[in-house]
Amino acid sequence: MLRLGSNSPTRALILKNFGVDFIQNGGDFDEDSIKTTNPKSFCYEATKGKFNELYNKYGIEDMPLLVADSVVTCEGKLLRKAKDLNDAKAMLELQSENITSVITCMIYKSKVKEIIDISVTTYEFKKFDKNHMDEYLSSGECFGKAGAIMVEGFCKPYIKKVIGYESTAMGLCAEKLKMFI
Repeated sequence: MLRLGSNSPTRALILKNFGVDFIQNGGDFDEDSIKTTNPKSFCYEATKGKFNELYNKYGIEDMPLLVADSVVTCEGKLLRKAKDLNDAKAMLELQSENITSVITCMIYKSKVKEIIDISVTTYEFKKFDKNHMDEYLSSGECFGKAGAIMVEGFCKPYIKKVIGYESTAMGLCAEKLKMFI
């Protein structure tokens, strides 16, 4: 049993699908306090900030703590969660027919182990169909997702090539985590 320090339903689903017992307690770390625009640095700093907040609140005496964060990068730009419809559309247009990477950082700490991992999954996308993209944007599913992408949903038919784990792109590299717990 571990404590998932995240409010993400997708991360919870990943753990469930990989047979990991957990309870879920997210925090409210302010990611806007992070100044760097370097995608990998931002992802690490956000994860570390969330981890420190929840470690101070819950500790690890009762159960191990797992915290993760993800960002998307395309053409070197940091793509976080879309602020509005125009922001989501601009992110998707940038990624259409382009190479896009999802960076996920996780920190796991128990009484005997501490793991810090940064994993990257890179996609080469075909051109997104405009009507399909408009439907996806209208559905609202693009919100709450780094880079407004959903590799297990909207983006799936446009994947030309992938390097890395789908779980990393969804927000938690379960394949690596399972090796340590």
